[in-house]
Amino acid sequence: MKYKVCQYVLFIALSFLMCADLKTEENEIVKDKIKTALIQTSMGDIKIELYQDKAPISVKNFVTYAEERAYDGTIFHRVIDNFMIQGGGFTKDFKQKETHAQIKNEAENGLKNVRGTLAMARTSVVDSATNQFFINVTDNSFLDFRGKNPNEYGYAVFGKVIDGMDVVDKMKKVKTDSIGPHQDVPKETIEILQVKILN
Repeated sequence: MKYKVCQYVLFIALSFLMCADLKTEENEIVKDKIKTALIQTSMGDIKIELYQDKAPISVKNFVTYAEERAYDGTIFHRVIDNFMIQGGGFTKDFKQKETHAQIKNEAENGLKNVRGTLAMARTSVVDSATNQFFINVTDNSFLDFRGKNPNEYGYAVFGKVIDGMDVVDKMKKVKTDSIGPHQDVPKETIEILQVKILN
């Protein structure tokens, strides 16, 4: 009887240890799915998390530009209060940066364009995003995926601000003007000094 009790206790202990190991592995997998980055700007720092599980193409694209230091010295060139702030594609003197190939639009990933999220900017062509991104300063559900046709495809969310929304809120309030064909350009230059991938 004692032998059977000992066997039972040993079985419970082993099961507990196995569950603990599985839980640790699950936590590691979850950690691996989320990268963090720091956008250092002339108005302050913005810390973001990047959802590589939901938007692997967009995240890899963003990380590539960041690691190549391609965002250094670019600006937030389009700022619209109660909508979004957009950057990553132009230098302070409005020269357009060179880009890699356009990427597939991942707007079908289930992530929504809510306040604080980052999404890929693009033209009217669905799969046309390159280096430009924007931060939603309010909930913009009309930018979400609604259907397969180009007018409803939406904009791919790939990250979210986790610290520094106060900086974003300062940015959205700057006065803007037009420069040539570009509208909603901040009168006060908002420079991206560097984008650092933290993990």
